[in-house]
Amino acid sequence: MALFSGTIQTLESSLNYASAKNRAISNNIANVDTPGFKAKNVEFRNVLNDEMTASLESKRTHEKHLPFNHLNTDQPFRTVSRQHTSYNHNGNNVDIDKEMAELAKNQIYYQALADRISGKFNSLKTAVGGGR
Repeated sequence: MALFSGTIQTLESSLNYASAKNRAISNNIANVDTPGFKAKNVEFRNVLNDEMTASLESKRTHEKHLPFNHLNTDQPFRTVSRQHTSYNHNGNNVDIDKEMAELAKNQIYYQALADRISGKFNSLKTAVGGGR
């Protein structure tokens, strides 16, 4: 039996995503003056398509066809570098204004998730305590 119909697991995954995004943004800000540094971004992959593709049985009719079983659905996000841009003369592509705005947005998102999961645990606490 899954408590709250899997809501806590979804919130946990979302908190992990927000934490990874915060680490990437903080690293970008810390390296704003590092020559040649390429900013990193955390992308949220299409989890539904990955799940559907991973669960489908398929037959490869040619060895050059892509296999379906190579997808990692345990981690619905990934960190990628922005390689093909350069904002500074030293090859660095960190836009400090964009990073600060993304950091503020991500902090609000994380706090909303933390509040929601706290509410779920308080509901569980109330139910265990007999409604008190």
